[in-house]
Amino acid sequence: MMGVISAPKVVGKQVYGSLYECDTNILRDKEALENIVKNAVAVGNMTLLDIKSWKIGDGVSVVAIVLESHVTIHTWPEYDFATVDVYSCGPHTDPRRAFQYIVEQLRAKRYTMNEADRSSEF
Repeated sequence: MMGVISAPKVVGKQVYGSLYECDTNILRDKEALENIVKNAVAVGNMTLLDIKSWKIGDGVSVVAIVLESHVTIHTWPEYDFATVDVYSCGPHTDPRRAFQYIVEQLRAKRYTMNEADRSSEF
């Protein structure tokens, strides 16, 4: 007997990683990073609810709350390094595309990208 395969009740897609050898000037620029996150939200077909950023030493942390979850960037300009997390609970969204947009905008020469399926299992 064949079971019926149904879509998960909650779709959770997370793309996260580390970006190396980025453009140091961008990593220091709070306003530029906010704009990059805003554009990444649009590229990933997510709905921006709020965005906050903080200058922490030479680096910057940006947190965007989207209707579907969140997008974050944390930077360490002294190491030309950043971490990025794009998490979405919307089947209509593309967190991988948003992540790739951020990689391009920070001009990372190399990066790691991890993906996690955080969908419900029932």
